[in-house]
Amino acid sequence: MLVLSRKTNETIIIGEDIEIRVLEIKGDSVRIGIEAPKTTEILRGELILSITETNKESTIVDESLFSRLTKKI
Repeated sequence: MLVLSRKTNETIIIGEDIEIRVLEIKGDSVRIGIEAPKTTEILRGELILSITETNKESTIVDESLFSRLTKKI
């Protein structure tokens, strides 16, 4: 993992077409702006974790339901 220190309005460039800019630092929160091609998917890490957990829970419920249904057949 690359770790960098940045100040407000400083940027990080990734490849040829992605730019991350520190917009504001307030307390323990940092606002960033990301410029990237529209084809580049950008998601918050906690959103991906939430979706992954929801999918796991859904699979467990489905397997349990499937198991009960197949016992009746």
